[in-house]
Amino acid sequence: MSRDFYSSDAVIHPISDENRERTFAECLRSDQYASIFIIECDGAVAGYALTALHFSQEMGGLVVWIEELYIKESFRGRGLGGEFFDYIEKNPRLLSSDHDIAGYRLECEYENDGAMRLYKRRGYTELGYVQLIK
Repeated sequence: MSRDFYSSDAVIHPISDENRERTFAECLRSDQYASIFIIECDGAVAGYALTALHFSQEMGGLVVWIEELYIKESFRGRGLGGEFFDYIEKNPRLLSSDHDIAGYRLECEYENDGAMRLYKRRGYTELGYVQLIK
């Protein structure tokens, strides 16, 4: 599913299998930094989500970065993305047993209309920052 996600229009570029394997190994080793959630529907795997934690002075505490949220095409439109957000927001101790969650953050391609509608319905707003990476 991660390969499907990174070959879709939802992202700017693909990632290497090495990066993917390193992420999965970290999630299996510990949930200190990152967690993977398998999303099921009617007994079948319908998608996944990857979250990461970081501390933000701006938000005043620990922030959950929703790195990836992928729903297989055949399961889209069933409200699974919204159910995922409900789940993590109602169960913050799944993401951090040591700290309260100060907020949630994610990124989205402007062209990803369905995801943008979901995120805005959930109360997410644009920051207006330019994101830089090195």
